[in-house]
Amino acid sequence: MSLLLASSHGAAASLSSRRSDDEKANPNDKKLATSNLKQFSFKELKIATKNFSPDAMMGGGDFGRVYKGWVDEKTLAPSAVMGNGMAVAIRKLDPHSHQGFEEWQSEVNILGRHYHPNIISLLGYCWEGEMLILVYEFMQKGSLDNHLFRRGAIQLSWDIRLKIAIGAARGLAFLHTLEKKIVHRGCNPSNILLDENYNVRLSDFGMSMRGPCDEESFVNTTVDGTLGYLAPEYVATGNLYIKRDVYSFGVVLLELLTGLKAVDPCLPDGQQSFVEWLKPKLSLKEELETIMDVRMAGQYSAMEAFQAAELSHKCLDWNPENRPSMKEVVEENM
Repeated sequence: MSLLLASSHGAAASLSSRRSDDEKANPNDKKLATSNLKQFSFKELKIATKNFSPDAMMGGGDFGRVYKGWVDEKTLAPSAVMGNGMAVAIRKLDPHSHQGFEEWQSEVNILGRHYHPNIISLLGYCWEGEMLILVYEFMQKGSLDNHLFRRGAIQLSWDIRLKIAIGAARGLAFLHTLEKKIVHRGCNPSNILLDENYNVRLSDFGMSMRGPCDEESFVNTTVDGTLGYLAPEYVATGNLYIKRDVYSFGVVLLELLTGLKAVDPCLPDGQQSFVEWLKPKLSLKEELETIMDVRMAGQYSAMEAFQAAELSHKCLDWNPENRPSMKEVVEENM
């Protein structure tokens, strides 16, 4: 039994999928995959959030602000009473955002067609004029970013970090093995959400796109994503391989091991690149212990740490052909 599978006994989610009849369509076509989704009115979402009250606001990002709302668990009808019913996350597009209808449409078309335990569930949407809103399942623990890097956050144990790595890997493997493969293009701690039991949901599919038909070919596109998580060949050429996501996963795994942030202007020793500074240390057992997160001291064996570091090292290979596929990561290492 492999390291990560052994460390996550009982944590694995069963693979399942819910697909509409038009699954084979391009996720970026002009139609909306709405057969599994509720179409909310703007009035309903105003009720669910108490008129988008500041008290209901949970945060925001490139797309816009996110609010906590309440709906009936069975019918998804809005609840006018906060705390009554089922909590949902309601993301409202900021009209001044650089993201717009195309990204909103991508979320609806991908999440409306595909279901997996490690992919965020889209419950519904609102499209009234220029008003574009998405309604998701609510994730009690928020983002991995908050738990790893926010001062004062509850520290994540070794076992929980491995559980998070497994969930993210399984979500990406699902996307990469669809008949019409999807490249997430946004695997980073901010887009890895956690439920009350630290089960993972990958989120933010606005920049996701249909990938090449196999792992060796690529599509050429504009470079988009978060610096620090972008594969080097993608940055240099705009060539999008499926294994662009594998590189991003390797960076996240490295962050889980070290507790360090990939995008940090204060890297030690004047280092400019998080990955290039740490990669040489991953294959040396005596060096590895010097970079492991001290907050996990005593929770893992030297062999466990080395095997996880070795996996990260493989995912971070500069040549995409040498990286394992996410399916291989799951089957052989998790």
